[in-house]
Amino acid sequence: METIQFHPIGIIRSPFKEAKGTPIQPTAEGSAGAQIDIYPEFREGLEDLEGFSHIILLYYFHRAGQYSLKVKPFLDNKEHGLFATRAPARPNAIGLSVVRLVSIQGNSVSVRDADILDGTPLLDIKPYVPDFDVRDNTKTGWFAPASGKHRNMKDDGRFLK
Repeated sequence: METIQFHPIGIIRSPFKEAKGTPIQPTAEGSAGAQIDIYPEFREGLEDLEGFSHIILLYYFHRAGQYSLKVKPFLDNKEHGLFATRAPARPNAIGLSVVRLVSIQGNSVSVRDADILDGTPLLDIKPYVPDFDVRDNTKTGWFAPASGKHRNMKDDGRFLK
């Protein structure tokens, strides 16, 4: 199998120093702010991003522990297949968060609704575009009975190194 290498384009700075106590999703209560320091060589790529209200952050779960193909997610007491969850400990520890874009100044991007640990390496930014990203008639599998309960849920440290 081919090895794939990624190189961070910046670092995410957030108030969350430890996984335990961090919101489990960006839509959880708290609406924490975060600052993204984009490396200077990628600054030009931020041009025209300020016209979007939300952005998608792709990042490396640098503090996630070993993955298991069966996990007990935060919102259920039953095990599920890893790929049917958003658990951070994964074969390729890539995270995704949709956050509100507040401002861009130079190579610094301010966002709200952060659920990301301080010091997390940022791999990519994409604009959130409802025409592309919103789907109708969706099903949410095992999550359906837990819908809405994530708003007060915090990480309990179960997926740490």
